[in-house]
Amino acid sequence: MARNKWEDANLFIAPNINAAGVHAWRFDPALPIDVRFWTFGKYTPIRMNRHEYFELVLVDSGEITFEVLNRSITVCRGDLFLMGSTLFHRLSGHRGVTAKGIHLFFLPEVTGPRYGFSDDTQYLMPFLAQDPRFPHVMPAKTGVPGKVLGLMRNIAAELPAVSAPQRLLVKTYLKMILALLAVHYAAYQGSESVFSRRRQDLDRLRPVFEFVDQHYQEPIMVQHAASVAHMSASHFARFFKQVTGQSFVTHLTHFRVEKAKELLMLTGKTIAEVSEEVGFCSQSYFGMIFRKVTQIPPGEYRDRLAAPTTGVPRSQGRNEVAVLGGDQFKTSAVVL
Repeated sequence: MARNKWEDANLFIAPNINAAGVHAWRFDPALPIDVRFWTFGKYTPIRMNRHEYFELVLVDSGEITFEVLNRSITVCRGDLFLMGSTLFHRLSGHRGVTAKGIHLFFLPEVTGPRYGFSDDTQYLMPFLAQDPRFPHVMPAKTGVPGKVLGLMRNIAAELPAVSAPQRLLVKTYLKMILALLAVHYAAYQGSESVFSRRRQDLDRLRPVFEFVDQHYQEPIMVQHAASVAHMSASHFARFFKQVTGQSFVTHLTHFRVEKAKELLMLTGKTIAEVSEEVGFCSQSYFGMIFRKVTQIPPGEYRDRLAAPTTGVPRSQGRNEVAVLGGDQFKTSAVVL
């Protein structure tokens, strides 16, 4: 598949968000950099999520709106959007018949030893220093996004980089992009300590995410999650929303809906059986919540999946979902 082929973003995002709200991307281990050309047609709501990679989005057409924690950020045509690895966010909407975005993903260690030497840290500072007030959008009028776009296309032209000279070119283009970003954000008062504090907060919630993954089929109260995190219920509620941008109840509900979508897609279970299996107290309540989250009722969701354009055959095993990376869709057992 050509790397500059436009693909439906809906097939790549929601199926790969796990219980902790982390979106996974399968990189080439020898060169953890990728460029994708995504279209955003009919809007499909996705969960708040974060990712271990760093991301750049250049809006090619239309407008794309991101929700970052409790902020709504609109990115217009020609603008560049930066996202690090610690802030929960999601694409919350778009304008235009078909909005398009060119996405660059990379793991930070590709620039050198992870956060080791000062030069490498300076390359990554616009991503490491992202706090809740960070200016994520670089307007087209600055002239920088246009330069970045050219370099992103250069990277895409070399991928998959199978030879040493190709890998050297890709890394060089990436460092040129990062240098442009570092200069633009030089005046922003941030530091690497912001990144460290955010990582500590996420680590503190890790046992809660694991608890949800193991017990989502059972009744779970805020008090249960708070005890896992060794906090009072009131402190936990404030802390969870501060870190993830949503309440614990919302996180749990959206996770259960995603599990329900898997069962509707991959099994022949009735809606009542699906409702019970993912932890809802009644089928009617499940139907109401499912529709509120996805904007369609569960029966219609299953009917849409029966169409040949869904990208994931319903005959797959229960836990098989589309996995990112490579030049073809692959499937792998993924525990969400």
